[in-house]
Amino acid sequence: MDLNEYMRFVESVTSSASNNLDEFVSRTTIINDAVNAPLLLTAAIGLGSESGEFQEIVKKLFFQGKPLTSETMFHMKRELGDILWYWVNACRALGYEPRAVLQENIDKLTARYGTNFSTERSEVRAEGDL
Repeated sequence: MDLNEYMRFVESVTSSASNNLDEFVSRTTIINDAVNAPLLLTAAIGLGSESGEFQEIVKKLFFQGKPLTSETMFHMKRELGDILWYWVNACRALGYEPRAVLQENIDKLTARYGTNFSTERSEVRAEGDL
């Protein structure tokens, strides 16, 4: 298979909203009726980007010999702050209070693990445990 053939295949298995601006705008309008779509997009893209920046530092520490210095620690701290900023914007976009999201996470993990982590429970989850 050549790359042009693969490109045609990729286009055929990509959503209409990804391939067509009018479809994208239509989806955005529908979604924006329920949540703040521009803020949600900002948050989702920003979370991915900032998480990637944090991962890049960790990758360099473990695999490329970057020294763990106070400067490196500060850089990770700054990236975590950026992640939090986008996370709070995601909460805002969806209309959730950050504390409620944290409590939901505590409730989910308590239901899954009780008071102690279990590899088995992390691998084999109850129905409905996302």
